[in-house]
Amino acid sequence: MRVTILGCGDAFGSGGRFNTCFLVETGGRMIAVDFGASSMVALKQRGIDPNRIDAVVLSHLHGDHFGGLPFLFLDSQFACARRTPLTIIGPVGTSERLKLTMEAFFPGSSTTAWRYPVTVEEQACGAPFSLGALAIERIEVIHPSGAPATALRLWDGSKRFAYSGDTTWTEALVDVARDADLFICECYTFDGSPPYHLAFKTIDANRARLGARTIMLTHMGEDMLAHRHVAAAKGYRLAADGLVIAL
Repeated sequence: MRVTILGCGDAFGSGGRFNTCFLVETGGRMIAVDFGASSMVALKQRGIDPNRIDAVVLSHLHGDHFGGLPFLFLDSQFACARRTPLTIIGPVGTSERLKLTMEAFFPGSSTTAWRYPVTVEEQACGAPFSLGALAIERIEVIHPSGAPATALRLWDGSKRFAYSGDTTWTEALVDVARDADLFICECYTFDGSPPYHLAFKTIDANRARLGARTIMLTHMGEDMLAHRHVAAAKGYRLAADGLVIAL
C-alpha cells in the first residue's frame, strides 16, 4: 500500500496547504480518501492523471473534504476524456448533497449524461463495504456536517490505513486507530478545545490508547503549525502536501 498526501490543509488554507485528499494505491487501484475543493489543482500540480482515480471515499460532506468532486466530474467529461468507471463512496446523504453541490457550482450539471460510468454508493456507519479486495469500514465521529461525519479504515488484506476524519475527541478513535499501519489524525490546534476538532494535547494524552504503528497529524491550523516542532520531537509524523509513504 502506498499513500500520497495530495492535500492536508484545513478549510482555510493554513500554511498554504491544499484541502484534504489522500491517495491510497493498492491492488492496482488508486483510491482518493476525501476530495476537497482544491484537489483538482493539487492533482494537476503533481502531474497525476485524474483518470487514475478509480474511487473516492468520503469521510464527511464539508466542502474542504468533498467540494472538489464537481471539478473531477467535469474534468473527466471534457478535459481528460475518461472512459473508465468512477465510484464515489460516502456517508448516507451523499447522493443528494452531491446533486445540490453540482447544481450550485454548475447549474444543469447534475443531469449530465456522463461519458463514463459513475456510481455513487452510500455506506452506513458499521455496514461492511468492499471495493474489490479492499475492505472499507466507516465509524461515526463527532463533527456536524448535515450528514453523518465518519472516520475510515481501509484494509487490503495486508496493510491497514485509518483516518479520523474531522472530529472532537471520541472513544471511537481508539477503535479507528487500533492495529493501523498508518493512522492519519486531524489536529487543528495545539491546545484547548476547538469546537468539533482535535487539539494536539488531547491526542497526545490518549496516544498510548490509539494503538497505531504510526500516527500522522493532518488538518493543522496556524496555531498547530506554529507548534509542529513539539509534535515532531515526540515522534509524530506530520502530513505535508506531496509526501509519499510506503506501508
